[in-house]
Amino acid sequence: MDRHKIALIGCGTVGSGVAALLTKDADLLAQRTGRHLHLAYVVDRDFSRARALGLDERLFCDDYRKALADPEVEIVVELVGGTGVAKTITEEALKAGKHVVTANKALLAHHGPDLLRLAREHGVAVAFEASCGGGIPIIRALYDGLIANRIDALYGIVNGTCNYILTRMIGEGIPYEAALKEAQEQGFAEADPTLDVSGMDSAHKLTIMASLAFGCRVDLDAVPVQGIHRLELLDITYGRELGYVMKLLAVARREEGGLSLVVRPSFISTEHPLAWVSGSFNAVSVYGHATGHTMYYGRGAGSRPTASAIVADIVALVTGTYPRLFQALPLWPDRGTPPTYLPLEATISRFYLRIMVEDRPGVLARITGILGEHDISISSVLQKEVPEGRGTNHVPIVIITHTVGEARVQEAADRIGNLPTVHERPVIIPIVDEHEESIG
Repeated sequence: MDRHKIALIGCGTVGSGVAALLTKDADLLAQRTGRHLHLAYVVDRDFSRARALGLDERLFCDDYRKALADPEVEIVVELVGGTGVAKTITEEALKAGKHVVTANKALLAHHGPDLLRLAREHGVAVAFEASCGGGIPIIRALYDGLIANRIDALYGIVNGTCNYILTRMIGEGIPYEAALKEAQEQGFAEADPTLDVSGMDSAHKLTIMASLAFGCRVDLDAVPVQGIHRLELLDITYGRELGYVMKLLAVARREEGGLSLVVRPSFISTEHPLAWVSGSFNAVSVYGHATGHTMYYGRGAGSRPTASAIVADIVALVTGTYPRLFQALPLWPDRGTPPTYLPLEATISRFYLRIMVEDRPGVLARITGILGEHDISISSVLQKEVPEGRGTNHVPIVIITHTVGEARVQEAADRIGNLPTVHERPVIIPIVDEHEESIG
């Protein structure tokens, strides 16, 4: 049986899961692959998790260069995180002729094309299934399973922290701050949750997935990002009454004039499968011109699910299936014509507007008049009582528009917000509708 030496760099939450699978499930992996996956190095500064697994301390090493200098090491698993040291380790590993497996979405979002080019130059590969969906095989679906498709769109719930918070706000009617605190207590949110709740973690993942889906180099800076930290329970509640669920959606679409990319809180119909993705689970819906909609669902983070994807990449490397694909396919090309990015204002969608107004005759007529002047057609209107606990006499008017360009909605909102009877600029939330099926 062939024996393949692996160096694990970083033995934290995910790294310890990888070490556990490679050691405790070694017989199962050998039976299923016909190969022995040998964990030869565990590189870190803190070996508490490695010791808790009962790993042989002779594997422990505090200098990654020692592992890279071993000519028998075929694969380096980079789980350091960040874009500094991790980039250096990855580059040195590739130059040393080692395959690299990583779950580092920030590294790939910022430097992916350059690292993949470096790998090709040295006849090795970078595998990154675990970077975007934990245990969900979305990367393999995009570069292999859907290879016969022109991918026209993808819609993702790809941050478990945000989805957990929104699920609690929707299900229990608790405000954002309370839901975040609960997520932290349950281990679903970091002590500093900024990367997650700001939407940047989702933007990193969207950059990677869109690059694979559209066969071009998508720049992280081209992705407009809005987080969930300013959401009000009021809007989540009203949306629910109207048949919509709030999600932090990462959306990439191929439009006539270019690529439309965005990460932001959005409403989707309660009848859509993504609406039922709850708690810390993730899901990605992909539209291909041949398959129509396909959806990939599962645990998007955590030690064991992410480790599962990493070990799957290791197996694909040692069996030779992934290196052949990596060299043959233009994964994440950095050549050719750069894509054209459509501005957020060019988005065509339906929209939810909440407007806080003085309860006077004629206010609604003035608002609808402004919308009409901007050629915005109204689908429905909901007028509510004064919300409890807001300390104001202003009442909310909720308007759902028909499909319209976002620029018009923003311009109308500016005018409405300046009316003397309107308390503040309207809250605007897009309503995302997926591509309609058109399969022959």
